[in-house]
Amino acid sequence: MIRVLLVEDQAMVRGALASLLGLEPDIEVVGEAASGEEALAVALEIRPDIALLDVEMPGGDGITAGARIRAALPACRVMILTTFGRPGYLRRAMEAGAMAFLVKDSPARELAAAVRRVRGGERVIDPGLAAAALSAGPNPLSSRERDVLAAAEGGSSIADIAGRLHLSEGTVRNYLSSAIQKTHARNRTEAAERARTQGWL
Repeated sequence: MIRVLLVEDQAMVRGALASLLGLEPDIEVVGEAASGEEALAVALEIRPDIALLDVEMPGGDGITAGARIRAALPACRVMILTTFGRPGYLRRAMEAGAMAFLVKDSPARELAAAVRRVRGGERVIDPGLAAAALSAGPNPLSSRERDVLAAAEGGSSIADIAGRLHLSEGTVRNYLSSAIQKTHARNRTEAAERARTQGWL
């Protein structure tokens, strides 16, 4: 049996995925989690073969949670299943060691097939998204620029961002200016929005 951990914050979607995979004779859902934080704890307890994670969740995104699971349990293979088929998410997921990146509007039968392929050591990526990621190019933002842009979302002041990230206000301004330039935006709000749309944040 292929033992699967499901990590999805929406209970109805998680239940539907569990039911769908439960119909397969060689796949068993052995654990569920509703947040990125909970995912690692459950994974350590049940030691699954596959961790199937959503991207956008409370308590840490699925890409970061997947990287933590891989670091703690190298034999566990990570798959990302998301509504948000953004090239930047795909690139980040691959860099974090995910073996699969699928979007939720794929046909249901493809999910079980992908689980089997990943268990067998294959990498499975939504073909349309792979093409989009290649044409989009790499994330132009540095990790610090991403941190500052993410902190700027919601209209935080320079002083608030500086305090939260333990940086000087001048450094925050420099990072924001650089991020605005790299995203070809007019201001930090637009820069954050463009970066989020691309999956760079």
